Amino acid sequence: MPDQRTRTDRVLTKEEQESLTPKQVLTLLVDGNTRFVAGDITHRDHQAQVRAAAQGQWPKGVVLSCVDSRIPVEDVFDCGIGDLFVARVAGNIINQDILGSMEFACAVSGAKLVLVLGHEHCGAIKGAIDRVEMGNLTALLSHIHPAVAAVTGFDDDRSSKNDPFVHSVAEQNVRVSVQRVRDESPVLRDLEAAGRIQIMGAIYAMETGVVSLIA
Repeated sequence: MPDQRTRTDRVLTKEEQESLTPKQVLTLLVDGNTRFVAGDITHRDHQAQVRAAAQGQWPKGVVLSCVDSRIPVEDVFDCGIGDLFVARVAGNIINQDILGSMEFACAVSGAKLVLVLGHEHCGAIKGAIDRVEMGNLTALLSHIHPAVAAVTGFDDDRSSKNDPFVHSVAEQNVRVSVQRVRDESPVLRDLEAAGRIQIMGAIYAMETGVVSLIA
């Protein structure tokens, strides 16, 4: 039986990017995740896309993800070459370099959405819960400590072995990162206030591949 999946060799153009609203971009990513979960992903001619994108890029959004190898960000949203800026750092934490990258993506290159994507069973979250200390990882995990402290209702077991607690901290850590984007980047805050971008959080479910938005 022939492959009936959508096929494309195109990349997003400047005109197409400019015509999108932040809400439309978010909808496109949600729809792409639905296709990913269903196994109905778009078939792409990557060689053609590489050539088409060589002279410029007009991605529709920027996603901050954890470094976890189990989360192929472009695949998760059924996106291809030229569709997304993707930044990765353990625990999807915010720092100056990440903020500068987001500002470039949105203020310079026209991306319409900033999405902080956390995930279940996150090793960085577990390390922060357990107060792991090791080289430069110690400083990185300190960015997650406020999320650990903010989660309540788990007085019986606040360890990394308690999956519901780990999940709650992962969600809270996304909220902390989203708020830090707004608090620490006047550029992005002003773009959002003007309606030119949207700043959102989400969590990725390892067992299903489903991305759930976090308000």
